[in-house]
Amino acid sequence: MAILHILHYPDERLRRKAVPVTSFGPPLQRLISDMLETMYDAPGVGLAAPQVDVDQRLLVIDISEDRSRPLCLINPEILECSDSEQMEEGCLSVPGVYEKVERAAWVRVRAQDRDGTSFELEADGLLAVCIQHEIDHLEGKLFVDYLSSLKRKRLDKRLDKMRRHNM
Repeated sequence: MAILHILHYPDERLRRKAVPVTSFGPPLQRLISDMLETMYDAPGVGLAAPQVDVDQRLLVIDISEDRSRPLCLINPEILECSDSEQMEEGCLSVPGVYEKVERAAWVRVRAQDRDGTSFELEADGLLAVCIQHEIDHLEGKLFVDYLSSLKRKRLDKRLDKMRRHNM
């Protein structure tokens, strides 16, 4: 397994739409393992393939405290959602930034597992938020897109300042 490089906002590669996964062979299995290792190392609770510069509809999530319940969703689609709630979100592609975002409180999703078997999943709370957040990445959307233009401008200035200090 390997730690993959996570792209950071405003990298334009994060804006590309991912394509469906069609091959479930060893390269995909290796990518899933590498993504999980990268997510745990970061540390984070979710990671989508576009964040590691792979344009495939694949995401991994593990919201457990002890990293014991990894979840892999391939070619996920939200079938149904209800209610809404605001929750503070962060993103491995926007390090150090946390903002409140409104999302559905409950979702029903259809996806394939790492072997290509189709399944459905119902989720609420943090898991529902994570699923929606990571599916957004597959569509080229980031959580900062939900912020007001004023908040986004402030964020851009702050991140620009941080990048200049790290150079």
